[in-house]
Amino acid sequence: MPKLYEYLGLVVFFYSNEHEPVHVHGQIQGREARAEFRIIQGKVVDVVFLPQPSRPPLKPAELQQFRDVVLAKADDIVRKWVDYFVLHKSVASEKITRCLA
Repeated sequence: MPKLYEYLGLVVFFYSNEHEPVHVHGQIQGREARAEFRIIQGKVVDVVFLPQPSRPPLKPAELQQFRDVVLAKADDIVRKWVDYFVLHKSVASEKITRCLA
């Protein structure tokens, strides 16, 4: 489970056995959501935020934190997806210590 970011207690990560479309998960205290990326000609054109089946949903403030991270780091997330799932490289985790909103 590659961890990408840590932000205000929220962890943004990939599961190791992921599938397309490109997406990430955000989790805090057992609650979880996911963000799916719509990519056209290599550019992120939309991000859809969805509940994660079989997990309690993020609280509204947590979901906003997840949105903040994902939207600020969208291109980096896609690059890390390609590195990890296509090129089989390891990806570095980053702790975000400044407010994104």
